[in-house]
Amino acid sequence: MTQVMTDAVLAQDSESPEIGRAGAPMPVATRDARTAEYVALFDDVDRTSEPQWLGAQRRASIECFATLGFPTTKNEDWHFTSVASLLEQSYAPVATGSLALAERDIEQFRFEGEWQTLVFLNGNFVAHLSDVEASAKLYAGPLRRALSDERYARVIEQHHGGLADTRTHAFTALNSAFSGDGAFVHAPAGTVAPRNVHLIFVSDDSAQGALLSPRNLIVMEHHAEATVVESYVSLGNANYLTNAVTEVYVADGARLRHYKIQRESLRAYHVGSWYANQGRDCAYEAFSFAVGADLSRTNIATLLDGEGSHVSLDGLYLVNGEQTVDHQTSVIHAKESCTSHELYKGVMDGESHAVFNGKVYVRPEAQKTDGKQSNNNLLLSEGARVDTKPQLEIYADDVKCTHGATIGPVDSTALFYLKSRGIGPEIALRLLTYAFAAEVLEELTIPAVRDELEKLAFERFAVGA
Repeated sequence: MTQVMTDAVLAQDSESPEIGRAGAPMPVATRDARTAEYVALFDDVDRTSEPQWLGAQRRASIECFATLGFPTTKNEDWHFTSVASLLEQSYAPVATGSLALAERDIEQFRFEGEWQTLVFLNGNFVAHLSDVEASAKLYAGPLRRALSDERYARVIEQHHGGLADTRTHAFTALNSAFSGDGAFVHAPAGTVAPRNVHLIFVSDDSAQGALLSPRNLIVMEHHAEATVVESYVSLGNANYLTNAVTEVYVADGARLRHYKIQRESLRAYHVGSWYANQGRDCAYEAFSFAVGADLSRTNIATLLDGEGSHVSLDGLYLVNGEQTVDHQTSVIHAKESCTSHELYKGVMDGESHAVFNGKVYVRPEAQKTDGKQSNNNLLLSEGARVDTKPQLEIYADDVKCTHGATIGPVDSTALFYLKSRGIGPEIALRLLTYAFAAEVLEELTIPAVRDELEKLAFERFAVGA
């Protein structure tokens, strides 16, 4: 029997006006004017050294963006998140600037152990701080350099733009039109990457007013295995827009661990979109950690397009002040015997706002699907709020699918217990909040990443942080 289920918690009126942070409606004319500004900037993009097919993709993308315009809260996918504050100012692509970045500047963002690290400053590859791997077991290097190498140019052409949804997602279309450099990671068939890959996208004060459009492509051939971490970080407190897109191909029997860490300036805006396609009997482990940016949004969409494939989508977001953090996930079960597990947790303080909108779609042919989805939120203040909407849309009979969401304050009984054992109220609250967040971090299978994020989470809950 066909079954369709949806849930909404703390839903809002779909006809509500677009509201900025100050509470005033954002006029339609303002949104249209901003869209026109970016379309006009497209002619300034340098395409002289690019292959013809990439130029054609750019042109098609800017046309899609011109048609779509920036989203409003009347768009279902943006119902709970307004971009009105982002549209109050203009951002423009930056030309190659100074790459005077020293090791001491990024040392705090590196992980312990042997990692292959690629560093980008304000969208530009920094060779002297990076380690390009070009071996029989892995290629990991800047996308622009790989495009000029015959060994990789054909692979990039076959995959670039194949997954990114430019027809219905405005920010993806904007990235595809203005995309700068990024990383290309290619794991050949049957190989295990000799080292984990860390992509560090750094922005400094010279990024003020910049539109940064990193574009990454990860191609895992059949039965390959690798770990890729994307870190988006800031040096300084500039106001800029990061609009990143990563396309991921996980072939039959392959395994990819893919993590994102967003620690950008609290005056910045961040939109990051991942699009994945999964083959038969493969595993894709995706994780998002978000603590930075004034407004951040992470979109993750994957198609389980082979029998027996598995995806785990997990995330942790920790925000306070007036921050807004938004996570959108889409899992399409297209074949039999696939599994998907999602666990997102959030901690909100001050006047912060969190959004989670997750959708699991099961096609009629996707029998024996096992899908689990959960979103749990902890509110540390009366001013914090959450909009959460986990959804199941099922068109198959033989499935096991669950979903749910929770929102609430710290457990008063547990807090009283710690206080009764002589632990001060501030430390007790910090310990309980950390314990809530640590549950999702424990799922990470790379110790260096798990340890670093546990440290960041614990520091986040320090008294007065």
